[in-house]
Amino acid sequence: MDEEIRRLAAKIKLLLMDVDGVLTDGRLYNVPDASGNMVETKGFDSQDGIALQWLAWHGIAAGVISGRVSPAVEVRAKQCKMRYVYQGHIEKVPILEEILADARVDRSEVAYIGDDLTDVVIMHRVGLAVATANARPEVQREAHYVTAASGGSGAVREAIELILRAQGYWEAILQKYEIPLPQKL
Repeated sequence: MDEEIRRLAAKIKLLLMDVDGVLTDGRLYNVPDASGNMVETKGFDSQDGIALQWLAWHGIAAGVISGRVSPAVEVRAKQCKMRYVYQGHIEKVPILEEILADARVDRSEVAYIGDDLTDVVIMHRVGLAVATANARPEVQREAHYVTAASGGSGAVREAIELILRAQGYWEAILQKYEIPLPQKL
């Protein structure tokens, strides 16, 4: 890990992210409910979910700011112990300001994961800006770190592991699951 990225990640107390293209692969599925009405749903990555819970274990809050409104996001956020869930907000800066005031953290202590143009304004205002592998090229250029994984396929997990490693929590997680630690040379 690049030393500058490690330094930025070591300060993170709050992880915020977009939903479509970050927590999901960006596809929207419209399926009929029992009455025949169309309902939108999304697919989430299970490894992203457990990693979000690891953040909560270590006192690092998480949340989403999304332009779309989806009941599936509300349920997923609750499952993953997210503190902040803002949906239906294309203009994300006022939401960031509200969250910063509530969380009582400095901008430098916030990481944000995004994939599209609407995310860049937030990425410019936080300590660690992360773009997913499937992010628009313009978004990747503005990020401190670009994940190898795409949204909905482990990008959130990758960013969380980066934060947990930088803060010295990763070895304890490995030990909890009885994973041998790598041998140091």
